[in-house]
Amino acid sequence: MIRFENVGVRFVDSARPVLQGVDLHVEEGELVLVVGATGSGKTTLLRCVNGLVPHFSGGTLSGRVTVDGRDTRTHRPRDLADVVGVVGQDPSAAFVTDTVEEELAYGMESLGVHGDVMRRRVEETLDLLGLADVRQRALRTLSGGQQQRVAIGGVLAAHPRILVLDEPTSALDPVAAEEVLAALVRLVHDLGLTVLLAEHRLERVVQYADRVVVVENGRVSSDLPAAAMAMSPVSPPIVNLGRLAGWSPLPLSVRDARRVAGPIRQALAGRPPVRVVRSLPAPVQGEPLLSARALVVNRGQLAVLRGIDLDLRAGEVVALMGRNGSGKSTLLATACGQLRARGGSVRTSGLDPASLRPRELLKHVGLVPQDPGILLYGETVGAECRAADTDVRATPGTTRALLAHLAHDIQDGTHPRDLSEGQRLALALSIVLAGRPPLVLLDEPTRGLDYGAKTRLVASLRSLAVAGHGILVATHDVELVAELADRVMVIADGELVTDGPAADVLAGSPAFAPQVAKVMHPQPWLTVADVAAALEAS
Repeated sequence: MIRFENVGVRFVDSARPVLQGVDLHVEEGELVLVVGATGSGKTTLLRCVNGLVPHFSGGTLSGRVTVDGRDTRTHRPRDLADVVGVVGQDPSAAFVTDTVEEELAYGMESLGVHGDVMRRRVEETLDLLGLADVRQRALRTLSGGQQQRVAIGGVLAAHPRILVLDEPTSALDPVAAEEVLAALVRLVHDLGLTVLLAEHRLERVVQYADRVVVVENGRVSSDLPAAAMAMSPVSPPIVNLGRLAGWSPLPLSVRDARRVAGPIRQALAGRPPVRVVRSLPAPVQGEPLLSARALVVNRGQLAVLRGIDLDLRAGEVVALMGRNGSGKSTLLATACGQLRARGGSVRTSGLDPASLRPRELLKHVGLVPQDPGILLYGETVGAECRAADTDVRATPGTTRALLAHLAHDIQDGTHPRDLSEGQRLALALSIVLAGRPPLVLLDEPTRGLDYGAKTRLVASLRSLAVAGHGILVATHDVELVAELADRVMVIADGELVTDGPAADVLAGSPAFAPQVAKVMHPQPWLTVADVAAALEAS
């Protein structure tokens, strides 16, 4: 179905080729997982499949890419639309209609699908992806995760033979991600759909893959999942636990790991839990950096938050979790003054954030939104960094140093729109963190970040917490929460239903437990580092 023959891609402003010497063949009915570090070329590889490279992105394409026998040199993306469906890293950027149902139907209308068939497929897709309850909603009112499901649904409804997905679960809560992946696997097995999927959260996907393609330094290799993970520069926690324990073959699923984890569980039985993450020795005293009392917030006529009470003090790292559309982003937007409370109160350092001017607000709180492009206005990365230093009166070079720490090999002269999603996020993070605001708010901060970048992000945020900053992170990334958070708050349908120590909330939750916690259950270990520290101490 998909064939790459000695393919190379080079862009005008690139010091070296993004891809070189790529030979790859994807058969019909395969689910192929593409992995690699942030900025390694995964997105470029995917864009070659439907001709976005080079017809849309420019640059030089060498070698040959054929899709269902069609050469992408002579077939533009529109000529491949009946065969290839693509969902990019930013699904909302591709929306062309106003409501969920209209968006699901749009692709079929473009292909001339008959009205009766279109109606049936819309209903099937609504059920397949759990979107029936938002079918009439305006797309702009949906959460990031709901928008991601709509984008996938809009492509699936057109019944392509090949589906190309770039970070398809990055904005989905754990349960929604499992449902979407299960639907894709069912289509692969039952209908012979060919899926090429790039994803950083390998813990969610790798067990479903028929093959894994590793992109590293512009080169591509492919192998069966277990063999690929043994050599891959990025790997999920369960594989790292297998390496620590010396398991062979390396497990790819929790079920496989539990079958061989008996000796480790026995060795650690009865030991008090160890957390490598620093826990606060005692509640932090003083005025909260963020407080809410009986907080009610509307979006339009809809009450999104109802009766929220919370306190976040200096030195705390708190994770905000909950299913898509539960109100997490609304709480962050209210905490930084973008939305006003309809009832109750919210205070940042004792002040109403909605009443502060932007420059005054920056002294108290900084927000990294789900869409990092909102913060990026400059023509180059270097210009963005210099402007950020000026805006927050930081020492020149502060923002650039933070960016170098979070994401390597980003050139100053690169335009922000030419960065990968993960690189744009790293730039936005650097801009916000350069001001060192007392309260730092992050909305899905690991979208597009590989495991190495995530580790560096954790280190940066923990150092801020040690220095007395408060951190509130809204995320679906349970592995990030296990490594980072002191406390976890869970929101459901706009109400705060859980607020407690991270170890207690995560270990006891089927939905939010990280991979290691599932393998070690009922023992309370959360991360590979925790297990390694306990074994070393034994």
